[in-house]
Amino acid sequence: MSKIKVLLAEDEASLGMIVKESLTSRGFIVFHAENGKEASEMYQKEQPDILVLDVMMPLKDGFTVAKEIRLENKRIPIIFLTAKSQTSDVLEGFNNGGNDYLKKPFSMEELIVRINSLLNRIETKTNVDAIKIGDYSFNLTKQTLENSLEIQQLTHREAQLLFHLLEKKNEILDRTFILNKLWGNDDFFNARSMDVFISKLRKKLKKDTDIQIINIRGFGYKLIC
Repeated sequence: MSKIKVLLAEDEASLGMIVKESLTSRGFIVFHAENGKEASEMYQKEQPDILVLDVMMPLKDGFTVAKEIRLENKRIPIIFLTAKSQTSDVLEGFNNGGNDYLKKPFSMEELIVRINSLLNRIETKTNVDAIKIGDYSFNLTKQTLENSLEIQQLTHREAQLLFHLLEKKNEILDRTFILNKLWGNDDFFNARSMDVFISKLRKKLKKDTDIQIINIRGFGYKLIC
């Protein structure tokens, strides 16, 4: 099983170091940003599994970072860290895309429990039901694509690519984002590999002529259905 990647945005250097070391010692991969601008850039580069964002940060606050990330990723779990305790601040956190809210000071055990809980919740939600795509039914857990005539087995990468296309259905799935997410980087050879996988998905979905995967040159792909 691959290690969970955590993006920690905390401008208080000593606290950031403690949290990073504690999470790392428990098997997480931690990327530590010391301000909101750095957090946004690190998110695009590292593609973490979960965000732990301090609310009050220089250059860009945690709420703003979360709001921007939510425009392109509605699924990633976000935990806010804050010394604020007003109900209005808690509500603002959730309104800006937060899934959980942890008030300082907090214990590492509590943070880890909340991280694992959110990740398990997302995994469970993903695994519950098959997703309808036109005449097809897509099951990410089983990696299958089924219609009335056949059940097609997908590879792991085909299933992940189709899932991300579905997340952005009728919108553009950014080419650089998905290359970094599934292939590790966006070099020429990986880009060609992704084109091959897109072609394979088109063939697997070809029996429903209302489904299209369109190449938006220079930007990415769009699943239309």
